[in-house]
Amino acid sequence: MQNRPMLEAADVAQMMAAAEAEASRQGWAVTIAICDDGGHLLGLKRLDGVAPVSVYIAPEKARTAALGRRDSAVYERMINEGRVSFLSAPILAGMLEGGVPVTVGGHVVGAVGVSGVKSNEDAQIARAAVAALG
Repeated sequence: MQNRPMLEAADVAQMMAAAEAEASRQGWAVTIAICDDGGHLLGLKRLDGVAPVSVYIAPEKARTAALGRRDSAVYERMINEGRVSFLSAPILAGMLEGGVPVTVGGHVVGAVGVSGVKSNEDAQIARAAVAALG
């Protein structure tokens, strides 16, 4: 039997604070979602001024990154490069840049998804959240 690390509430709070701080530094209104390795939502914060649809997009980006064990941008690139059949992949609905997996000790323990600004800016905020864990 294997043992692996898991995200705890304190980890989620630490990542959420880092993501919110990065968004604030940049003046960006976004929604931040953090999920566990199974794509189950652990934290969600919608900052003032962000479009309501971002509340649906951010968790899907996080879920896609967690279940796929890779940045959600990988799927966006595959589709943009012509592999449109990947749009029919079951469960993965956030195949847009802005979802970043959280890896600890070689194990994906969750992911952060961000929505509200340009995709590369969403990813920048998500990476800031992941970096907060060290």
